[in-house]
Parts: sequence; structure tokens; C-alpha cells
Amino acid sequence: MIVPLPTERYLATMVIQTKEKLVAIVDDDELMRGALLGMLKSVGLSSQAFASAEEFLKSGQKQQTACLIADIRMPGMSGLELQAELNAERCKIPTIFITAHGDTRMRMQALRAGAVEFLAKPFDDEVLLESVRAALAN
Repeated sequence: MIVPLPTERYLATMVIQTKEKLVAIVDDDELMRGALLGMLKSVGLSSQAFASAEEFLKSGQKQQTACLIADIRMPGMSGLELQAELNAERCKIPTIFITAHGDTRMRMQALRAGAVEFLAKPFDDEVLLESVRAALAN
């Protein structure tokens, strides 16, 4: 039996579906970026890392990003400022904040602005993965 090759339209749809599930990581800590990339890859999630909020905004990946993992405190634009910028652009990306410097006020600000989770470093990998899966399911 001859099986026809996928059409160009089918392949384009596959690419779009894959891009829709991109997890973007924004953290100035190179070791954290690498660890998160490795963890997400190990469970089959497509991800890309950025060293700053500005780098993410300039990347052209906003529309393909289905979940954003962002540090709160970074040089230049903070994670909260990135969230505010995305909200101002009406770019609603489910966001999970990770921080070693969070407090209750920061947590409430992030959640009120639409964050799906706010995790203190060090966090449980499984908790982060569950938050990512939940964000991608929406």
C-alpha cells in the first residue's frame, strides 16, 4: 500500500501547533536557564531561553509563546515590568514567576496582573512542571 506524503498545508499546521506550545524562559541566571531548558526538554516540551526581558521582547517569539517562565529580579526590565508590557500590548501569555527575592506584595501584584503561579527559589521541579502543563492546557 502506498501512503501519500503529508501535504504542505498539513505540515504547516503541524509547525503552527508545535509553535503554539513553546515555553519561553526569561532569567538572567545562565545556570537556571540551562537547568530549566533541560528539565522541559526531558518531558518533551519545546522551550527557548532568553537572558533578559528585552531579549525576549526583541526575539519575535511572543506570538508563539504558550507559557512564560520569568524571573522577577533581573538587570534592566524586571519580570513584573515584562508582564506589564505584555498586558499593555494585550499579549496574554500564561506566566509563571520564579524568584529568590519575592515577598507577599510582589506575589499579589503578579497574580492580580494575571500570573498563573509565583514560585520561590528553590522550587519543586514537579510543582513547576504541573504549573507549565496547566498553563499549556488553557
